[in-house]
Amino acid sequence: MKILVLNCGSSSIKYALYNMDDKSVMTSGGAERVGLDGAFVKVKMPDGTKKKVMHDIPEHTEGVKFIFSLLTDPEIGVIKSLDEIDAVGHRMVHGGEKFNKSVLLTDEVLDVFKAVSDLAPLHNPANLKGVEAVSELMPGLPQVGVFDTAFHQTMPARSYLYAIPYEIYEKYGVRRYGFHGTSHRYVSQRVCEYLGVNYGEKKIITCHIGNGGSVAAVENGKCVDTSMGLTPLEGLMMGTRSGDIDAGAVTFIEKKLGLDADGLSNLLNKKSGVLGVTGISSDMREIEDAVANGNERAKLALDMYNYRIKKYVGAYAAAMGGCDIIVFTAGVGENQADTREAVCENMEYMGVKLDVEKNKTVRGEEAIISTPDSKVTVCVIPTDEELMIATDTMNLLK
Repeated sequence: MKILVLNCGSSSIKYALYNMDDKSVMTSGGAERVGLDGAFVKVKMPDGTKKKVMHDIPEHTEGVKFIFSLLTDPEIGVIKSLDEIDAVGHRMVHGGEKFNKSVLLTDEVLDVFKAVSDLAPLHNPANLKGVEAVSELMPGLPQVGVFDTAFHQTMPARSYLYAIPYEIYEKYGVRRYGFHGTSHRYVSQRVCEYLGVNYGEKKIITCHIGNGGSVAAVENGKCVDTSMGLTPLEGLMMGTRSGDIDAGAVTFIEKKLGLDADGLSNLLNKKSGVLGVTGISSDMREIEDAVANGNERAKLALDMYNYRIKKYVGAYAAAMGGCDIIVFTAGVGENQADTREAVCENMEYMGVKLDVEKNKTVRGEEAIISTPDSKVTVCVIPTDEELMIATDTMNLLK
């Protein structure tokens, strides 16, 4: 069975074609600058080589159409006919309270998805464009939606409700939904497979740490809390997002700077976080270089960044009454040894003992980085959201 995974953003389309017989990636890549000048598609071949193909992509349908043509291209294609594709799995960002699992995309399902688009006005419409593009190009091909928010729908009300007038939740759905759910689900399951333990009997804290970041508490196979909220802004300090901030400070800034709602959103989502504190970059590699060169604001930002991850890990251990496994994943979590060490430092009181030397040698591979006598097993597990989407799609078709 061959399954195409699509992740349509506002100006990008990422894709991967899987042969689910052995779960191998036949090809992958992404279209960038959709709707803008200088659009192109980067294609990654099975042998690891990459090819950049320039092509005008005015909108998503044209982008998906061009990606389909590359899949069957005589030079860089990996299939002879589009008929070899059995289904398409889509990353869908916000499912609201309507979706707690992946679903086959029918007209009725898409109507419900459209109804919650005001919760993710930048992401949901782009996701929908990808679905519509496939329907136009290959009518009748099964399509599946895998929602970022679905895994977190098992949170109890005490975790997801905000302490605001209840009518606002009832009328507008204002509550914590959480994001990165597909990643949290994948790594929490995968780490138990890796360790040979029962997923349904463990208390796991998953740290998806990248340019965007979130932490989730997974107890006995179900998410019971997560750091992101109504939007991906809440929680950790991120590359360009502020993370947790006093709502009173937000209104104070709004008045002082004379910002409207859009301006305030832009400030907190795109100009804050690591970039805002350092004034240098949102890329943690550049921040670590700046720290090495003695930049004090870069050091401050890194301390803030690591501290907030540690604080959430401690909070979720308390919420679950303990922790068996801590998992680091995503760009920073998989590759930045210093961040993992900072988060685990002085956590012996809750049973965490990091093997510092082992931690330094791990980069983007599955590994245990705690000591043999550590009561909490600390692991690095590279995330694979695309494989999770492909697997869900295959399972639904079966």
